[in-house]
Amino acid sequence: MQKLIAGIHHFRKEYWSANRELYRRLAENGQFPEALFITCSDARVTPMTITHTQPGDLFVVRNMGNFVPPYSENPPEGTGVAAAVEYAVEHLKVRDIVVCGHSDCGAMKALYKERDHFAATPHVGPWLRHGDRTMEVVTANYPELSREERYEITAKENVLLQMENLRTYPVVRKAARDGRLHVHAWYFEIGTGRVVRYSPERGQFEPIREEE
Repeated sequence: MQKLIAGIHHFRKEYWSANRELYRRLAENGQFPEALFITCSDARVTPMTITHTQPGDLFVVRNMGNFVPPYSENPPEGTGVAAAVEYAVEHLKVRDIVVCGHSDCGAMKALYKERDHFAATPHVGPWLRHGDRTMEVVTANYPELSREERYEITAKENVLLQMENLRTYPVVRKAARDGRLHVHAWYFEIGTGRVVRYSPERGQFEPIREEE
């Protein structure tokens, strides 16, 4: 906690002081983010750092496994992801949605464990059910890989499936059809700092070119 408190004082003294005009505009004008960024809660994955963006640039959703539950007209309680997607697209009018997975993801590894392993944490097991389709895809398409080799593949396939889930949302489909919204799948390699994106044309992940 002392580290957090010291950080707050450093923020006020250094960063806020140097950017007080930016914060004044944000306070007076509200938020107008360019993108909705959906990623994992993993402490090593920080969207503003990875994208080198400023406060106000990203509308961020984080959860264990960067899951996006499919659209439902009768959503269960606690589906904050769906509410954030609808709000970002319909009210904030974001132009892009990025779903970003990452290497060494604990949630992806947890998919390989029996659900009773999480008996002491009753919310974890049900949440991991959002990765069931990912596991089906990986099991069907990569039978030759060992469990360790499957982890990275699982994280990448999971990002693609969450991108598909996004397209089940009426607001996403309409905005994409109108040409004002684009959905992207990214993957962040923690150890190298490298970010790759999925190319639908090539059917693979590839480096992001600067002009993109």
